[in-house]
Amino acid sequence: MSWVSVIPPIVAIAVVLWRREVIVALVIALFASELLLLLPGAAAVPLAMVATVERTALVLTSPDNARLFMFMLLIGGLLALMRDSGGVAATVDRFVRSGIASNGRRTSLMTSAVGTLVFIESNLSVLTAGIVSRGLFDRFGLSRAKLAWIIDSTSAPVCILVLLNGWGAFVLALLGDYDLGASAAAVLWGTVPFNFYALLTLAIVYATAATGRYFGPLARSAPRSGTGAPQETDVAPTKARYMLLPLVTLIGGMLACMAWTGGGDLTAGSGSKSVLYATAAAMLVAYALLAPRPDFDHARLVRTSFDGMSELLPLVTIVLLALALGGSLKELGTGIYLAGLVRDSVPVSLLPAMLFLAGALISFSTGTSWGTFAILVPIGMPLAVMLGLHPSLLLAAILGGGVFGDHCSPISDTTAISSVASGCDLLEHVRTQLPYALFAGGIALLFYIVAGQVMLG
Repeated sequence: MSWVSVIPPIVAIAVVLWRREVIVALVIALFASELLLLLPGAAAVPLAMVATVERTALVLTSPDNARLFMFMLLIGGLLALMRDSGGVAATVDRFVRSGIASNGRRTSLMTSAVGTLVFIESNLSVLTAGIVSRGLFDRFGLSRAKLAWIIDSTSAPVCILVLLNGWGAFVLALLGDYDLGASAAAVLWGTVPFNFYALLTLAIVYATAATGRYFGPLARSAPRSGTGAPQETDVAPTKARYMLLPLVTLIGGMLACMAWTGGGDLTAGSGSKSVLYATAAAMLVAYALLAPRPDFDHARLVRTSFDGMSELLPLVTIVLLALALGGSLKELGTGIYLAGLVRDSVPVSLLPAMLFLAGALISFSTGTSWGTFAILVPIGMPLAVMLGLHPSLLLAAILGGGVFGDHCSPISDTTAISSVASGCDLLEHVRTQLPYALFAGGIALLFYIVAGQVMLG
């Protein structure tokens, strides 16, 4: 496929910037991609309209995708039950009284630590940190955009560094076919000191949380109370267990299900199954805790749950369309075309920098870092073998670039889930996170240029 394969993602980004409408942008980009797949041909436009609908429906035929949507709806119900029960407000009071989160800086540091420590699965990381901290950020006048940035910028970077998770298992599988002079595990662990974007992003998050100094749009983002939206702590505090027990169930259930679905190996477990089963279990625990209360009969519990689910329907729609667009772009060959530009026209010393940029472009354009790894690892590793290059350096550039592009992309499902977990508008999250991602990405690019000159030049 030629350069026209990059038109749909360009259209998506242009419409987002112009109209500030993510759903409209995704629909137009998806239609453009399906139209390009049908051209030249008679009646291409009406057929592309039908293909757009069919491509979207095709997303739901994947069990993993269906579980993702069920999880997003259930988490909306769970958050509503925690909030309306007074459990969130009570937990906030407990954290404040204990001194763990007695001010804005301590709250930010606690959130960063939670997002870092829960490295088993990126969705679990953002959910845990987001649920724990939403009410605290409201209490201390910190914007939900700041919360979204912290949880998004700790989850993926720490998961790509620690690698005791699904990402690590996936990349190990991709490395299995290459003779890299060392075991696949050794090559993968060797990426840690070279994953400059992930390391820089974590350093920036902790420095910002400790100092309380933000820059760019994030510094000007308004706290939740200034938006007129309901706060987690608007409900009178009752018992902290109404939040803490479902949350413990969510975390413990996720770990248990990862081990169960992986046959005892956490890294081999199914993330989509585990997060769905754990969320369903947490919902049951929340229901069992609240049902005996006289003010929470069955009808109110069901109504509250569905109200919470309805709040997330726009984001569910965005994720649905983003996955459909990703599938269409894969068939169109967008990622392969971008990767080919790097493979065919880059000096050896600039390979790490160019693989990092290619990873960022593919991830940004398609909204998936997993797909980026699947495209670029089969390009980067043969180059390492044939040219005798440092495999961990090239692999780190690919992995870091994938996370960088994911952080910048408004059509990334990870970005959408971070918005869900924090209760932040998706476009506000993208707009306020972008300067930080670009800053860390720019420095990482310079490091890869220097590393390429020193190690490969």
